[in-house]
Amino acid sequence: MHYKAQGYARFSLGMVPLSGLQPRRGAPITQRLGSMIFRRGEQLYNFQGLRRFKDKFQPDWEPRYMAVPAGLDPLVALADTAALIAGGLTGLVKR
Repeated sequence: MHYKAQGYARFSLGMVPLSGLQPRRGAPITQRLGSMIFRRGEQLYNFQGLRRFKDKFQPDWEPRYMAVPAGLDPLVALADTAALIAGGLTGLVKR
């Protein structure tokens, strides 16, 4: 309410990595893998806890996409993204 009183109409809580991916049949392997990591990867990152916390603010969720250039393995890009989120490879290992 503080910021609303100051005239702010909206602000960003940031993203929740891998949230919203559906493990449906026929989905690309990267989407299914991302969904599995979101559901079972709590030892890597608190994906679901972050989603629950941000849901308390009743956000308007907007999808974000990651594009991978031709020739780069999407799974490598996903691993790089996980390392970035964790604060580097040591962040992944420490968890």
